[in-house]
Amino acid sequence: MELFASPRPSTTGPAVARASGSPARSLAEVAKLVQPHLEEVEVRIAQQAAAFDPDIEGYVTYAIGGCGKRLRPLVALLAGGATGEINSRHVDLAVIVELIHIATLVHDDVLDEAERRRGQPTLNARWGNSLSVLLGDCLFAHALNLSTSFENAEVSRAIARAAREICSGEMIQTQRRFDLTLQVEDYLRIVQKKTGSLFAAAAELAALISEADSSVIEAFKNFGIRVGTAYQIYDDCVDLAGSERTTGKTLGTDLRKGKFTLPVLIFLRSASDFERERCCRLVLEERIEEMTELLRIATTNGAINESIAAGSDLIREAQSTLDGVFSNRYADALFSLGDALCEMFDQLRV
Repeated sequence: MELFASPRPSTTGPAVARASGSPARSLAEVAKLVQPHLEEVEVRIAQQAAAFDPDIEGYVTYAIGGCGKRLRPLVALLAGGATGEINSRHVDLAVIVELIHIATLVHDDVLDEAERRRGQPTLNARWGNSLSVLLGDCLFAHALNLSTSFENAEVSRAIARAAREICSGEMIQTQRRFDLTLQVEDYLRIVQKKTGSLFAAAAELAALISEADSSVIEAFKNFGIRVGTAYQIYDDCVDLAGSERTTGKTLGTDLRKGKFTLPVLIFLRSASDFERERCCRLVLEERIEEMTELLRIATTNGAINESIAAGSDLIREAQSTLDGVFSNRYADALFSLGDALCEMFDQLRV
């Protein structure tokens, strides 16, 4: 396969036409390229419940049953196709990264005291925090156990490192709740760990499984960490400016728990003493709607819009990492995935 030197254009070739309309439609267009593999991933995820003790199998089934966007498996499969031919090991990787993601969601909902996720009650809302924490632990352990099946031990080691990074990021974020000294750079370090690291593992290890050159593997790792970080910025903006009806999950949990995400930090960076005091009062009193309005009108374009711009810039940086990498329809689809995520950001602009 030949390298190409010229930058990839902002639209893709005929293999993945850029969809008009909603971001969901754009994502669906991207996913079509690997749809049979994604369906296999879904079947494999559903089958994992049978690996657990019958007494807890029902809880596992409930946890893995809500089908999300499956972005991490999508990245793994597209990266596998971009660097070689998608095979069963790429599907294994896709299943594992999604199980780790599900485990983090179970723990997140406990930490945030969230009541809804993907349109249904959270595990902690139905069965309490204790059982939910233990179930999240079980899912983590199961995913790591599955990772030991790879012949290349570096794959399982990298998956374990990603799991450690995710937990470290969550711990640091929890440690620094209500911390007015938190800087944008601190936030980016946290989200790179808690979200970027798993996207990075999905892309990097897919290329490793394809036995790509080390420079190509590194390029896909950089793509993944930027896309993952951008997606967390998007999710944090949704938590403030989104709709529970459309997202199907409890919103406003970050502020209620004192987690200062990018919009808040951008606002605080240039706020007057009076504005900072008002911000703290609104957070402590859990006046989320008033705080969101404050972030919308702050500074020139609003802290939310500035955060959206920062996330979109990260996606463009991620796309640029694919320049000079193998050009085929799967690599083009990864580029289109970035375009679809930018469309998701655009829908949040105020």
